[in-house]
Amino acid sequence: MTAVEEPAEGGARRTGPGGGAWVTLLGRASRETGYLLLSLPLAIAGFVVFVAGVSVGSGLLVTLLGLPVLAVTLAASHGLGNLDRRRLAAIGYPVPRTRPYRTSERGVRRILARLAHGQSWLDLLYGLLRFPVSIATFVIAVVWWVAGAGAVLYIVWERFLPENDGGLADLLGYPGRAADIALTTVLGALLLVSAPWVVRGLVAVHRGLARITLGGTSTTALREQVESLTQSRAAAVDAEADTLRRIERDIHDGPQQRLVRMSMDLRAAQRRLAQDDADAAGTLIGEAIEQVQSSLEELRALSRGIAPPVLADRGLRAAIAAVAGRSPIPVELDVSLTADQRLAAARESAAYFVVTEALANAAKHSGAGLVRVSVSLTDDDTLVVRVSDDGVGGAHVGKGHGLAGLTDRLAGIDGTLQVISPEDGGTQVVATL
Repeated sequence: MTAVEEPAEGGARRTGPGGGAWVTLLGRASRETGYLLLSLPLAIAGFVVFVAGVSVGSGLLVTLLGLPVLAVTLAASHGLGNLDRRRLAAIGYPVPRTRPYRTSERGVRRILARLAHGQSWLDLLYGLLRFPVSIATFVIAVVWWVAGAGAVLYIVWERFLPENDGGLADLLGYPGRAADIALTTVLGALLLVSAPWVVRGLVAVHRGLARITLGGTSTTALREQVESLTQSRAAAVDAEADTLRRIERDIHDGPQQRLVRMSMDLRAAQRRLAQDDADAAGTLIGEAIEQVQSSLEELRALSRGIAPPVLADRGLRAAIAAVAGRSPIPVELDVSLTADQRLAAARESAAYFVVTEALANAAKHSGAGLVRVSVSLTDDDTLVVRVSDDGVGGAHVGKGHGLAGLTDRLAGIDGTLQVISPEDGGTQVVATL
């Protein structure tokens, strides 16, 4: 029977009996020991940044020169904090997501934005608190491993000790060289066997400190993310409602009226035929045919807001190929998805409407001779849809335009829309889902 493996906290795996479990345990212990050893020099750097930055910045506050000094100190602490976040994640202890520092300000406003970033202050506090913690964990880890290895190898180097030097066995009341070697070796083996768990406990201390400081604003970040998602979902619902109202209005004002007119023309033609007036009947039938053709064109335009059956049946690749085939402008396709590769329905629908709206805009306004459509899936499972043309440019995401509706639709699935359309020609629509 093969061993059953299941994920364990911290990135390790529990395996069945055999040497594989010890290999995994020792591999993890080596990574965690490396984390503890490297933590000391990084802690020294963080402590120096804290002491120097806070001391100089506080002393210069009366001249306002302390503000940029404190801002630089916070930036350096935040950088060291991000480094430790990555190091903890690499050994299987990721820190909860915190509020990122983002600003487009310049000059004094940029400095004030850094000073107002609460997580940077917590990162600075982390640089202070982890200094004594790193010293203690460094010493314990080194002493545990070195003492264990030295005791196991005691039989090799004990012969070089002075003859009258009493060993561990003598101290415990068991004189004799053999007893001394045996007792020291057993003690060393116990130290080495317990070292992985001791190291794990030391890393847990660092992890706890990091969760309090490096992850201090994780609750705020989560709350902001929930608010952002709530707003995007509301925007998506509003966009869908607007689309339904537009389709209802367009059907009422367009195809429905034409069908009523066609019905009246056909009834009039029927009466003319009953009166043997074939010429008048033929004229009425011809007008009815024109109304049918106009209704079909309007229904095709309206259908751009409704996902076609081919999308649900055959997927995004086939649906994009179908809409490209109907484009009055030649379309060059580059779809990295396979014929049978399916994505979530919401993503497929959003990507399809991005392509249809961009192609419709290109046909109406661009005067382009060629449109290129690219659809790709990145390594982090992000779907990127890119539609570019060689037309006149000047497109924008304005209220009332189809591209504005796409922005709201994409917001509902955490997607973004970027329109690059300089006045000197060419338009590129990039949707990231």
